[in-house]
Order: sequence, then structure tokens, then C-alpha cells
Amino acid sequence: MTQLNRRMFLASAGAAASVRLLPSVATNPAARQGGRWVLKLVYDKSLGMMRAVERFIP
Repeated sequence: MTQLNRRMFLASAGAAASVRLLPSVATNPAARQGGRWVLKLVYDKSLGMMRAVERFIP
């Protein structure tokens, strides 16, 4: 197995979560009508820079 560092672990966990979450949000009619997307900028200490975090709020 390749060496897995913290950044690669977080990237793969985020990708796995989006693959699991996005189809349910896209197919759910209630989520499309009664929610909105919120974009936040947060400071990530491990990366040493700002990054964008996008969430769906029902």
C-alpha cells in the first residue's frame, strides 16, 4: 500500500463522502426545493491556507 499522509486521507475521505451524499441530494425533490448551498471560507491549519467548504442546508 502507498504511504497515506493526512492530506491524502482527508482528500479521499472527502471524495468518498461526496460520492455517497451527492446522489441523494440530487434525487431528493424536497432537498432541491427547500434548501440552499452555503459556501464558507475557513482557515486550514494543516494546509496553512484558506479553503472553501460548500454545504447544502435543507
